[in-house]
Amino acid sequence: MTGKDTTVVGRRAELSRLRELVAPPHTESHVLLLLGDPGLGKTALLAEAARAAGAAGMQVLATTGRESERDLAFAGLHQLLRPVLDRVAGLPPRQAEALRGAFGFSADPAPPDPLLTGIAVLTLLSELSDERPLLVAVDDTQWLDRASLDALAFTARRLESERLVLLAGARGHVPPAGFERDLPQLLLRPLTRVDAGLLLDAQPCPPHGRLREQVLAQAAGNPLALIELARMIAADPDAGHRWTAEPLPLTGQLTAITAARYATLPPAARSALLLAATADSPDLATAIPGLSADTLAPAEAAGLIRLDTPGPRFAHPLTRSAVYHAATFAERAAAHRQVADALRGQPDRHAWHLAAAALEPDEKLATLLEESAAQAQRRGGAAAAARALERAAGLSPAEPDRARRLLAAADLARSAGQADWVRELAGRVLTLTSDPDLRIAARLDIGWSLLWSNRNADAIDTLLSVAAEAAPKLPAIAWRAAWMAATVVHQTGLPEVRAKARAALDALDALDFGDGSEDWPAARADEYRLWIRACTDPFGERVEIVSRLRRLTDGSRGSHGSHGPLFDPGTVGAAAWVLDETELAVRVLREALSRLRAPGVRGASGGVLSALEWACVDSGRWDDALAAAREAGDIAAAYKMETVAGSADLTTAVVAALRGDHEQVAPLLARVRAAVDTSEYRGFAARVWQAAGLAALAQGNHVTAYAQLSQLFAADGTPLHHHFSYLAVADLAAAGARCERHLEARTVLERALARLKPAPGPRLEQLTARARGLLAEPDDAEAHFAAPLADPAGDAWPFERAQLQLDYGEWLRRRRRINDAKPVLATALETFRRLGAAPWTRRAESELRACGVPVHAPPAAPGALDGLTAQQREIVVLAGHGLTNGEIADRLFLSPRTVASHLYRSYPKLGIAGRHQLRALIDRQSTPQAGG
Repeated sequence: MTGKDTTVVGRRAELSRLRELVAPPHTESHVLLLLGDPGLGKTALLAEAARAAGAAGMQVLATTGRESERDLAFAGLHQLLRPVLDRVAGLPPRQAEALRGAFGFSADPAPPDPLLTGIAVLTLLSELSDERPLLVAVDDTQWLDRASLDALAFTARRLESERLVLLAGARGHVPPAGFERDLPQLLLRPLTRVDAGLLLDAQPCPPHGRLREQVLAQAAGNPLALIELARMIAADPDAGHRWTAEPLPLTGQLTAITAARYATLPPAARSALLLAATADSPDLATAIPGLSADTLAPAEAAGLIRLDTPGPRFAHPLTRSAVYHAATFAERAAAHRQVADALRGQPDRHAWHLAAAALEPDEKLATLLEESAAQAQRRGGAAAAARALERAAGLSPAEPDRARRLLAAADLARSAGQADWVRELAGRVLTLTSDPDLRIAARLDIGWSLLWSNRNADAIDTLLSVAAEAAPKLPAIAWRAAWMAATVVHQTGLPEVRAKARAALDALDALDFGDGSEDWPAARADEYRLWIRACTDPFGERVEIVSRLRRLTDGSRGSHGSHGPLFDPGTVGAAAWVLDETELAVRVLREALSRLRAPGVRGASGGVLSALEWACVDSGRWDDALAAAREAGDIAAAYKMETVAGSADLTTAVVAALRGDHEQVAPLLARVRAAVDTSEYRGFAARVWQAAGLAALAQGNHVTAYAQLSQLFAADGTPLHHHFSYLAVADLAAAGARCERHLEARTVLERALARLKPAPGPRLEQLTARARGLLAEPDDAEAHFAAPLADPAGDAWPFERAQLQLDYGEWLRRRRRINDAKPVLATALETFRRLGAAPWTRRAESELRACGVPVHAPPAAPGALDGLTAQQREIVVLAGHGLTNGEIADRLFLSPRTVASHLYRSYPKLGIAGRHQLRALIDRQSTPQAGG
């Protein structure tokens, strides 16, 4: 911007890109992040985009992050949506209730649910864009409260066909939280020397000669610096000499210039300007005495603020910060108290302004902040609630209250997914108190934070020490710590960690808890015990562990004799998945999800969905696996769960590899590696290598496949991961056989299998038999292939079963046993077609043709849905069952417009004219998934 007009100088390319986004025709969604250092013109560009959007007929909604409101839950989102709040009532009921609760409009809000709040925002903006193209402009996102930021990030990721453009400006070079993945960015650079000179010459009193060169050098292409330094030189030509004698960073220079200009104002204007900086909201101008236009006129003349509707606006966020910090603490405190007095009707803001004015502990004020935290928590602002409790702790006169509030803040920070902050808060509890119960709870929080910070070695030591110390008196904490430690075991696969976790379980089992207590019944310990044993040794003593699992899921509660539903079906279902009780796992995990989809507890479904994804892959429910992965991805984004997001991407990559969608695999695996440290999380590493190997096998790149899959075992047979490596033994053997590495592959395979105890279960026995058959001498292969096919238990894993049948059928054909090969190959082909495993379908068809069997493409009608994406298929099925677009959107966390767009694109693929034909088409489908 210039000092004379509103022309943006030196941003031709950036302006062109923004104007393109908002220019007609408005047919699709766009998201763009504007990043850059302070003063480079992000605000000016957003303003120009808003002007161009208005001229193009778009509706514009805007919000600006404010430093003073970053601890107020949903403050930024409320500012954005305030012009359209009357439309909230028209949303689906649970979405409307979520948004009303977030804004504090509901006397009895539903339990907070970030995902539901996000979909409410998406639906509202989508409906607005249906009526008129919409621009959403968000400035200074680095200061948005976390709850608002999360809701907007969710919306940005879910936009598809809405006539909506979302522009977000943020200070620095790193996108704001939630906006990091796969969103376009525009990074502003300093102006070129030529453009900087043009901007400088456009100022009301541009410097000349040596002073001009000095300003250009000092500003280093920063537009705000050019304007402010030019203004300073015009007022004080000697200022340039001081810059040379006392060099400051650029932001320091700008702050010093602003502070000097502030100091020259009349006292009344200074007081009013400090009030405006303290309130940090133009909307509060009418509520706070002393902010009249006449009083602030000298500040406007000095270029520090602009007076417009609805109130005074600072020329730049740096200006507001400089004014605020130029005042003494006593002056700032007086201003905070004056603002607080004017905001008694807004308890959150009232409490925070009083807190900013406090120097000494004050229990009354600490209680006010604690009440504010409770209100923020009810509205879904976990991070804001944690900050309020942290400040309340700082104001607490009594040590026990300080420790209690810090621990509560740590628990809320954990809900917000901020592991480093959890560790800091819990660490402060340990320095404050000797209370054993508070200390053990704080250490449990520290263990959780270490786990989610990829510090697995520290996490396991902390969690196991908590389990040992808590066991005698606090069984709930002891078992939870051991449960978390077992999760570390399964993710890392490190042998020494497995041994430690098993020792902890043995120590817990040695204690007599009787029937437990009201808050921790013994039956719940049975469920956690099952998970710990499954994680530490999924193949050893499997018969006994599976027997325990079945007693639990049949309703019996072990030796304690109680009956009833599972306390934690997510944990039991995940254990069933690890133990390869796949059908049982799907059933129990779905039961868990039915409980966890209620508002307020949805965040706990991330781990359940991760297990369900893999159980669905294993059992041949690949579309269900993709649907679970998509939901898990939403949960992960809403609750900051990197490993859940990684698992969702990995599941999607595996299904893509199996179906031959090769172009999807590499980007997904790269995203997993970027999100999860595979050197720490060896379970992820093993899955990534297997997925890459499968993709290579599907494309016939057998040497590459063998190189990838060989990473799963060391030369001496040591597995990379004690569970997942063994699930790839048949793939490793297939790659080794096809690239003529029989001896090498067989040696590694036998060394690896020798490490297992007998009876590892029917799944691994089937995989092992296929591997040995592929690597055996031709005359010896049949015994390996045929044995598992005689056991119907292997049908629980249809793709692996069909692979075995394909390899056996190929062996039979090559032995010229054509009549024996035909039914085996036909059965394999039927499975591959049903699953959509195109590369293996082609192999099976080729083998049958070699047997002299004519192979025809399957009829199109019964499998019409197979031509749709997983998401389109979900939408079509729900629409066929009579759900409206809004109801489908509400269920699948999409906007109604996106649902309509998917349906519109699906009709030609299905060969139908419209929605009225969907029910009949779905009823005709004869492609049930394995196991239902």
